[in-house]
Amino acid sequence: MISAAAMIVALIALDVLFPPPLSRADDVSSIVLDRNGQWLNAFTTDEGRWRFSVDLDDVAPEFVERLIAVEDKRFYSHPGVDLLAVGRAAKDAASAGRFVSGASTITMQTVRLLEPRPRTLPSKFIEMVRAFQIERRLSKREILELYLTLAPYGGNIEGVRAASLLYFDKEPTHLTDAEQALLIALPQAPEARRPDLRAGAAKRARAAILEKLISDEFVSEKHAREATEDQLPNSRAALPRHGYHAADFVARRHGGGETISTLDTQIQLRAEEMLSAHVAQFDDKPTGALMIIDNETREVRASVGSSGLDAKGGWIDLTGAVRSPGSTLKPFIYALAFEDGLANASTLIDDMPRSFGDYTPENFDKTFRGEVQVREALQHSLNLPAVAALDRIGVNRFFSSLKIAGIDLRTPNRAEKREGLALALGGAGVTMREIAALYAALGDGGAVKPVAWRAGDKNKDAKFQLVSENTANRVSAILAEAPALAGRAPAELSSSAMKVAFKTGTSYGYRDAWAAGHGGGYTVVVWVGHASGETRPGWTGRKAAAPLLFEIFDMLEQNGAVKDSEIKIPVEEPALAMARLDRVDDHAPPQIIFPRDGVELFAGGDRGFALAARGGASDYRWYVNGEPVTQSATARRTIWRPSRAGFYEVTVVDAAGAASKSKVRVASVQ
Repeated sequence: MISAAAMIVALIALDVLFPPPLSRADDVSSIVLDRNGQWLNAFTTDEGRWRFSVDLDDVAPEFVERLIAVEDKRFYSHPGVDLLAVGRAAKDAASAGRFVSGASTITMQTVRLLEPRPRTLPSKFIEMVRAFQIERRLSKREILELYLTLAPYGGNIEGVRAASLLYFDKEPTHLTDAEQALLIALPQAPEARRPDLRAGAAKRARAAILEKLISDEFVSEKHAREATEDQLPNSRAALPRHGYHAADFVARRHGGGETISTLDTQIQLRAEEMLSAHVAQFDDKPTGALMIIDNETREVRASVGSSGLDAKGGWIDLTGAVRSPGSTLKPFIYALAFEDGLANASTLIDDMPRSFGDYTPENFDKTFRGEVQVREALQHSLNLPAVAALDRIGVNRFFSSLKIAGIDLRTPNRAEKREGLALALGGAGVTMREIAALYAALGDGGAVKPVAWRAGDKNKDAKFQLVSENTANRVSAILAEAPALAGRAPAELSSSAMKVAFKTGTSYGYRDAWAAGHGGGYTVVVWVGHASGETRPGWTGRKAAAPLLFEIFDMLEQNGAVKDSEIKIPVEEPALAMARLDRVDDHAPPQIIFPRDGVELFAGGDRGFALAARGGASDYRWYVNGEPVTQSATARRTIWRPSRAGFYEVTVVDAAGAASKSKVRVASVQ
């Protein structure tokens, strides 16, 4: 025979091997609060249920007492199964020939909510075993909280907190007699008694519970009669639904339950209104996105993923979408040049047509300004100088520095290729969150840190010193002195105006209009465009995004949110004032300016083509298909006159023997 000790060991082993599935209660709805604890938004579970975790401290104590009196009066004394109730139910069943009353305890009902089964005798036995298991693991308080989290209240509502919020628009801390009676009655038959669908059944069930409470002396007959006349909820209350994209991002990132975010409801709602109003002025109905970051803490104060869920592509959170940044990365190219000691604000650089291998960039306005200072090149967003600066510091240096800082530039080309120079003009994908992190670094000593979405997130150690504080201040000073927007007075004309170091950007084909900047202790990034990538001819970052950027800074200032944070203007090093950032390496081969590789030429009469090159060791010698081309004695230029149509290989060789080639086609010779 099996000894009692062996049986106990076997039962314990089975209990350990087959524990009750308590983890189902962990799958609760996400609630996102702002930094002050104000409700922003909430999201259903993956199953589409409204199920909020319940803490007994947040539930009216008298409700809990009444629930136990109605459902399981010996809850605190039995071990999960009420043997007295089981005996009574068995006796009643024997007398009537059928089951007329149940014997389920709150613990057994909780088992049924965790593991739904058909209502059969074997299922009842399993429920009893599971009830013993749960009682061995949880306290009575924890069992009540588990039950009140999972109890069904009709439709996709589960748990007393969700029911109280959706039916009565309030937390279950102060429930009326009528409300308590309804919430006690609903789990017994949640669909049959739904107050919004079956008001008559709900009213009768509520009255029956009130009668029970009268007999148990929990409520007076007078108060119970008054409660029966209370109006039932005929629809669900609307939960707060603010900051949809930002709250959804926080909820997905941190899981179910309550999360206190870094968002500020007042700033978030105002930013949403301002973005919606701003894009409404455009006839082509674009959308937009924006972020506001506290530079000191890197906490996200507002994040607006689109101009509205009803906009085209409005459900997409565009703060996390990979887009071309246009010229918004140019300040960081010059920042690395400053950091490497190659330049300062007064360093000279050419804004002239030139090629970088097969890459021939142009300025946005198709004009060139000749020799300019770095500060002018950055303030006017000149393309040729930015590409030359990137070429000088090295694409690898730029790409790798941003990669280590957590900025992942998405480009189809390998970074070490010369085509990588297009990074200077937006030839790589980046997100608004990453741009915000970079500009916040400019406003806070040059250190790039992850932006914080949840209160208490520690990111002080997770930083990369992209540039020194001095370099960050120098670049910020240049950006703060950029030409003011049309209709907006320059900050230096007003002693009280907040200075903003800002940069705009426009991607290829006018698909993305950007403005990013920092001032007053905050970083703001604005994007305007179509989620689909549709072009918006003529709408640049300066015209479409920058006005809203400054409106946001004005809003922060008017709300008293800005901090005492000046943009310092450091003293430049005189030794670099007359240096050249784009000087050509004497050992590099010359570059053919004309004719560029791959062009098609049309020749006619005696007219020839003046061959031109740049760089190398000068004293150029020219060859076409291997044959030398002599310099014109009068024009002092090398003129090539093709004799027939066809393909030609043009070669230039400098005094050091370095050479470059271009292949061209002459379409016709008259």
